[in-house]
Amino acid sequence: MKKLLAFLMAILVFGTMLAGCGGGGDKKAAAPAAGDKKFINIATGGTAGTYFPLGGALADILNKNVKGANASAQSTGASVANVNLLKEGKVDLAFIQNDIAYYAANGTEMFKDKKVGNLKGICTLYPETIQIVALQDSGIKTVADCKGKRVAVGAAGSGTEANARQILEAYGITYKDIKVQYLSFAEAANALKDGNVDVAFVTAGHPTAAIQDIATQHKIVLLPVDPAKADALIAKYPFYTKLVIKAKTYTNQDADVNAVAVRCMIAATDKMDADTGYAVVKALYGNLDRMKQAHAVAAGIAKSNGQSGMSIALNAGAEKFFKEK
Repeated sequence: MKKLLAFLMAILVFGTMLAGCGGGGDKKAAAPAAGDKKFINIATGGTAGTYFPLGGALADILNKNVKGANASAQSTGASVANVNLLKEGKVDLAFIQNDIAYYAANGTEMFKDKKVGNLKGICTLYPETIQIVALQDSGIKTVADCKGKRVAVGAAGSGTEANARQILEAYGITYKDIKVQYLSFAEAANALKDGNVDVAFVTAGHPTAAIQDIATQHKIVLLPVDPAKADALIAKYPFYTKLVIKAKTYTNQDADVNAVAVRCMIAATDKMDADTGYAVVKALYGNLDRMKQAHAVAAGIAKSNGQSGMSIALNAGAEKFFKEK
C-alpha cells in the first residue's frame, strides 16, 4: 500500500513538473521575437484619393526615422470610418478632416450620441476647400442665389453635407429654401455636368479633378463665401479657415474667389504616448520632401500651419514639438 501511494505521488509530482514546463514554453512563444518594435497602423482613405498616398509616405518616413517603428498604411473609408477605427483601437494614427474630428470629440452631427472623447490631434496638414460650383449659364453668382435651386449638398450624413448646411445657414438659407439633392462627390459632379442640378458643394483639395473635368466642357462659376459670412461661420464652427482660390485654378476662372476650408489632419487617441507623438511630428516635418513626392497637396504642409484649424486637444508630445522654435 505504501509503495502504491509513493508511486501515485511520484506520478503527480512528475505531471506537475510537465505542466509547469509546458506553461513556461507557451509564455516564451508568446513573447516578442526580437527587439522593441513599435507597430504603428495608419488609416488613410480610398486608393484613388489623397489620404492613401500620403499615408504610405508617412509610413515610409516613420520606418526610416523613428527608432523601432514598424509603420504601415491601410486603405479605408476615410474620415468617419477612420474615427471609428481609432475608437476601436484598430489603428494608431488616422487621416481625417478636422470638422469630422470636432463632431466626434463633441458628439454632434454624424457622431450624435456616439461621442469619441479620447481623440488627440497630431497636426493639421492642408486645406480641403468647400468649393461651391455652378454653371455660368445658370445665372447663379452668389450663395444667396441658391434659394429655390437644385443643390447637391453631399451624401446624406457626410462631412460635405454638414459643410453645405452650415454655409447655407450663414446666408439664412435652410433646406426648406432649396431642392436638396443628396449626392456623393462623383454623383454631384456628373449631375452638374449633365444639367440635373444647379449648384454642387464639393469638399476637396483644389484644384479638384472632377471640377477640372466639368470646366473643360462648360464655363463654371465658383460661388464666393463673403469674408464677413466666413468670420461668422468660423466663430460658430472653429474648424473652418478662410482661403482664396486663385484665379486660373480652373479654366476660364479669371478672378480670385474667397472660400472657406476644413483641413486634413492626423489624429490619434490618448493611447499614443507623448514620446511617440513627438517622434511622429518631428519625423514628418523633417521629411516633407517625401510627402511632396506622394501628392501635390503636400506642398502646403508646413510646421508653421500645423496647428491651423486644430479642432481637438493635441497629443502632449505634438504640443511640445510645436512649442519648440
